[in-house]
Amino acid sequence: MIERLAFGDIPAKHHIALTGSDGELRWEECITQQGFEGPYTIAYHLHRPHEQRLVATTHGWTIPTNASASEDHRLLKRHYKTNELKVKGTAPIDAREPLLFNADVTISIAKPSTPDPVYFVDGDADTLVYVFEGRGTLRTMLGDVRYEQDDYVFVPRGLLHRWIPEGAQSWLIFECHGGLHLPRQWRNEVGQLRMDAPYSHRDFRRPDFVGPVDESIRTQVVRKNGRFHAFALTHSPLDVVGWDGSIYPWAFPILNFQPRAGLVHLPPTWHGTFAIRGGLICSFVPRVVDFHPDAIACPYPHSSVDVDEFLFYVRGNFTSRRGVGPGSVSFHPAGIPHGPHPGAYEKSRGAHRTDELAVMLDCFLPLRPTNAARGVEDAAYQDSFVE
Repeated sequence: MIERLAFGDIPAKHHIALTGSDGELRWEECITQQGFEGPYTIAYHLHRPHEQRLVATTHGWTIPTNASASEDHRLLKRHYKTNELKVKGTAPIDAREPLLFNADVTISIAKPSTPDPVYFVDGDADTLVYVFEGRGTLRTMLGDVRYEQDDYVFVPRGLLHRWIPEGAQSWLIFECHGGLHLPRQWRNEVGQLRMDAPYSHRDFRRPDFVGPVDESIRTQVVRKNGRFHAFALTHSPLDVVGWDGSIYPWAFPILNFQPRAGLVHLPPTWHGTFAIRGGLICSFVPRVVDFHPDAIACPYPHSSVDVDEFLFYVRGNFTSRRGVGPGSVSFHPAGIPHGPHPGAYEKSRGAHRTDELAVMLDCFLPLRPTNAARGVEDAAYQDSFVE
């Protein structure tokens, strides 16, 4: 998705024999998207990668459906206090609590406490995790990706992996059902990130490939079409001796995002970090603000007829809102104006910088809250905008 990488032992061409020093033939596995017309990675295994036997599974999280959505359809500005969610402190594969969803994206909170005991392959969505709290390792067949607090961590759909958290964890998770990519406006005609993009290729942490690993785990869980399926494996699936391609996991520290400032207030598209089908994920990081002598630094009231706005507050001084703090979620649906709380707009004149840190999603399809989200909703939020 960013660029092609190559590690370990690979033959001179695709689909030709690769043998090891022991004379044994290596097994090629092609990981493809969009049939055979999209990005792909080719990995080379010690053993046949397609030996699986179907078994029963007890792993997975609750997939939100219309039946699990809240029946409150009133058009309201909403504030969800995610710190009050009763989430399961279990392995990451079981720990997600969905908050809002549509056909393009599902947004969840997770607070996992133990490593995944199985390998997982998500056949339904690319996954982007924002690490609100915690550190650890994402282990994949293509290598390990270390993650820290304030990292985005990307897991492409179809890639076998497991999470190994260290210490307390709190994650914001985007399941991107139509895929995730870097916005096209930040790329040049050959796909390289432009010199005026808000990040560079150097900002992304690639997997650390070490070669075959055997953790003695022989169970693989696959999600496809909203259902979880388990398979018993004959060999360790981490038996990869080399790979090349453009499908792989990575981590991106949010503070590596290079914010922009203008004479007057810039729209959220300038903060666009990742694009998904029907939406844009934005990073708001500490930055200088607008420098016109009469600039109003606080975001202007906005009446959106097409886009729902989801905003996850990480930390800092959120000048446009009161009553929100780390872990808060504001949800402003399309159809009614939203903007700063009383007094914030006026007081922002003359401001020179902001120290806020937040993650935002703008999306075209309406987001539906789950009953879990309704259980932590701030009922006074809508009326808090009335002076």
